Amino acid sequence: MADKMQWANALSTRPSLEAAVADVVQQAVSSLTAPADLGLVFISSAFTSEYSRLLPLLAEKLSVPVLIGCSAAGVVGRTEPGKTQEIEAEPAISLTLAYLPGVNIQAFHVVAEELPDLDSSPNAWIDLVGVPPSPVPQFILLSSAFSSGTNDLLQGLDFAYPGSVVVGGQASGGFVSDRIALFCHNRLYREGTVGLALSGDIVLETIVAQGCRPIGQPLRVTKAERNIILELDEQVPLVILRDLIGSLSEQERLLAQNSLFVGLAMNEFKPSLQQGDFLIRNLLGVDPSAGAIAIGDRVRPGQRLQFHLRDAQASAEDLELLLQEYLDNNRSESSPLAALMFSCVGRGAGLYGQPNFDSQLFKRYFHDIPIGGFFGSGEIGPVSERTFLHGYTSVFAICRQLNS
Repeated sequence: MADKMQWANALSTRPSLEAAVADVVQQAVSSLTAPADLGLVFISSAFTSEYSRLLPLLAEKLSVPVLIGCSAAGVVGRTEPGKTQEIEAEPAISLTLAYLPGVNIQAFHVVAEELPDLDSSPNAWIDLVGVPPSPVPQFILLSSAFSSGTNDLLQGLDFAYPGSVVVGGQASGGFVSDRIALFCHNRLYREGTVGLALSGDIVLETIVAQGCRPIGQPLRVTKAERNIILELDEQVPLVILRDLIGSLSEQERLLAQNSLFVGLAMNEFKPSLQQGDFLIRNLLGVDPSAGAIAIGDRVRPGQRLQFHLRDAQASAEDLELLLQEYLDNNRSESSPLAALMFSCVGRGAGLYGQPNFDSQLFKRYFHDIPIGGFFGSGEIGPVSERTFLHGYTSVFAICRQLNS
């Protein structure tokens, strides 16, 4: 039997950075019976002026070969045994440590200027990251919201590492880049992406909860240019949309004024589309004269889409549906050992009207595993085997050991 992987997480809300660091290190290290190979640290933007002190303070207390992390509008972690909390807009640090026998761990930092052209060979991306495509690596990415190139990086990794899982989020903090922090190789970065490639005796499985429910029926795009839909089912899109909104309940019509989205079907051939089959994108605007609709992604003729609504109830039902589906599909697999949660600043208490909603719902299905994570300004996760940058989403990465 393989040596057992171990994960631990700790969260501190001590307002002093020194005290918070000492707190999380002591808690997380004491939860492991073997030395940690990997650390992930997320620091609240309440500590913005002290980002440069985080790594030196950690180095005084903690010896770990690989450590990455980022700043965040809020952090997720374990405050006491069995209790996970989401701390938003207050001082907090979340530290996850892992002992990973049989796993190769490679950390990297890339900036947009270094990215190969999208028509480059897979080898250009492999050289950039410095990780072979076999055994298939699992990627965790933490990106600056101010850096261009995140979408290109996701496309490149999907291309060069088929079968890999790519998860993560965009660091958040303030509205200027010097309020963002990325940590890797004992250095503080303000831009680009820091990442981990984990290969060997490990698998990351994902739940990507985009928080929407479909309304109306699936429609086929019959005419489009870039991100502008000119025809749906050979009809004027705005006419179809007005008819759809007219058929809704009064409550849904009010919701549609601010929380109407478009779901793009990811599987061309699936006959019956369900929640989870769509990539959710913003509705950017309409052209009343032409009846066209602009959305936040490219669209092509032949593609299927469906309009969606988002609110707290839809978001909760969506996550619960995906959690149950995951359990139903993975009953024969080895037990999950840990999870990482990458959630949008637009979720949390602001959406649900109560704290800790997504993490507590997750814990109902996965009782005892440690969860660490953060609230960011974009979430990275797969939909139908392609990786996307999302909004208003919670991405959970569930870690299992392959040969346990």
